[in-house]
Amino acid sequence: MLMAGVHDGPDAEPRIGAQLRAARHASRKSMAEVAEESGLTKGFLSKLERDLTSVSVASLMRLCEALGISVGSLFQAAKGEVVRKGEYPPINFGGNAVREYLLTPAGEKRVQAILSDIEPGGGSGDEPYSLPTDVEFAFVLAGQLRIDVAGEHLVLDAGDAFTFQSSAEHTFQVLPSARPTQVLWVFSPALPDHGLDVQRLARDQARARARRPRAGSAR
Repeated sequence: MLMAGVHDGPDAEPRIGAQLRAARHASRKSMAEVAEESGLTKGFLSKLERDLTSVSVASLMRLCEALGISVGSLFQAAKGEVVRKGEYPPINFGGNAVREYLLTPAGEKRVQAILSDIEPGGGSGDEPYSLPTDVEFAFVLAGQLRIDVAGEHLVLDAGDAFTFQSSAEHTFQVLPSARPTQVLWVFSPALPDHGLDVQRLARDQARARARRPRAGSAR
């Protein structure tokens, strides 16, 4: 019998990766220590904490014993998941001179928050792109950000926020004369956890636009 699968849908097996990771952190044990005590491998535990594999009941019981928790506690509704400062997982959305970090839990589909550190002259690139989400929110924590949306230019200073439709073609940039800039982005629903190369996406969308028949042309 297996538990803790990774499938979506009404009959999906429960996801327990976040609870296992939280329990391990609370016990102040490394993954290697938990692996040794439970008789499992570090690689298997890493996948399990990311909900990328299933676990047998016997293995789950040994794992919970190593963590000092009950099996039942894993299936109680979670109150939330903390992502600590300094532990933000990096995520790659392409761009130039941009470092990005995922702030919301991996696997969260309803909303996604990303922290971007952008160097002067950095940004998404010159080619506009749109994203497969409904709404996008940008909040400038430090520095200055220029956003071009559907041909309109907007400059955001520290403390400014901007909400717009992700389907609108847009780009963003920190001007070369500006200082390093930090931006909080929020998307709903979430983008892929593994990231998305916005420059490649922009090129693909540009090619798709070029292939469309022009208005009034023969069909």
